[in-house]
Amino acid sequence: MNPRLRVFYGGSFDPVHNGHLAIARAARDALAADVALLPARDPPHKPGTAASAEQRAQMLALAIDGETGLRVDRRELGRSGPSYTVDTLAELRAELGADAPIAWLIGSDSLRQLATWHRWRELFELGHLVAVQRPGAEVDVVRLREAAPAVLAEINDRWLPPGALVESPLGGFALLPLAHLQPESSTELRWRIQNKEPWQEWVPPKVAAYIGRLNLYAGAAVILRTSHQSDCP
Repeated sequence: MNPRLRVFYGGSFDPVHNGHLAIARAARDALAADVALLPARDPPHKPGTAASAEQRAQMLALAIDGETGLRVDRRELGRSGPSYTVDTLAELRAELGADAPIAWLIGSDSLRQLATWHRWRELFELGHLVAVQRPGAEVDVVRLREAAPAVLAEINDRWLPPGALVESPLGGFALLPLAHLQPESSTELRWRIQNKEPWQEWVPPKVAAYIGRLNLYAGAAVILRTSHQSDCP
């Protein structure tokens, strides 16, 4: 009998919102796997988070409270320096053993930027990669050839059906469609909070209450929005 697939979903989660949760739930349900969400202490692609690492972890815990199959993994909060995914995957591999099927979950936007990640090719030596594609942000060979040719060259011989990831410990790539469009992004959410625009429905009620109680993001620097902007995950 094959061991159970372990799925890990990292990000700044600044703050966590319904789009993040939709991705985690989609992976949990489609892959029949538990999903661990890992808040980055020092996200290298998003320096200067508006909320502290501990606050972001607390919001994540509130967001998934009572959710079956979702949990918070705080390991990156205890590590100094940039929160590189390759270091986290190496730690997980050492902890779980050589034969455990491990998958790292990203959004399709992150897939297009994968070649900018630290030692990104080594990710496939440590686990599988699963990209969630939302409606309007589809990924295929033609789009990747144009936007990320180095990434396409790396994953070209690694494509697997999502259900096949459990059959091997590492090295595969799978696409996981997200059925419904999720418009939320953390950038837009922070802008809405600061500018007193409606935002509460973008996050679970417990997260909204936490943000309001601590007055988070009210004084965050304004970031200009674009109609296509997304930073999920």
